[in-house]
Amino acid sequence: VLLARKLSESGVRFVQIYHQGWDSHGNLPQEMAMQAQDVDRSSAALITDLKQRGLLDETLVIWGGEFGRQPTAEYAEGSGRDHNSYGFTMWMAGGGVKGGTRYGATDEYGYYATEKPMHMHDVHATLLHLMGLDHKRLTYRYAGRDFRLTDVHGHLVKDILA
Repeated sequence: VLLARKLSESGVRFVQIYHQGWDSHGNLPQEMAMQAQDVDRSSAALITDLKQRGLLDETLVIWGGEFGRQPTAEYAEGSGRDHNSYGFTMWMAGGGVKGGTRYGATDEYGYYATEKPMHMHDVHATLLHLMGLDHKRLTYRYAGRDFRLTDVHGHLVKDILA
């Protein structure tokens, strides 16, 4: 995380931090405690560090993955949870995102997005906007159909913009 901050500070435009053990299906109580310990402090330190150096306003930090976790046990012993693409959490900070904003919610079980559901195409359209790109201008025509990174369905979510 320190290296990511230093790279950002030196002008590198894209930095990805990857936590290799985050995708666990078994031994969840112990695994999640260790993984949270790995990322909680370092994520908070990165945000604090960027803010102290005046870099947070121009640096977009995204924490998330391509899916969440089922609210139910995956195995008979109940020690794991399978992937859930219907409702999951991501967080963003800096780079044009409105601080302290919660957007959307899931049902009482955490299974389905029920309030302001956001498709991944919407996430991509919003991220591209925050990077100064209009996702609709990235359209190309092939075989009589319009294609773009956000498909033809992605929408900019203005409610999270600063």
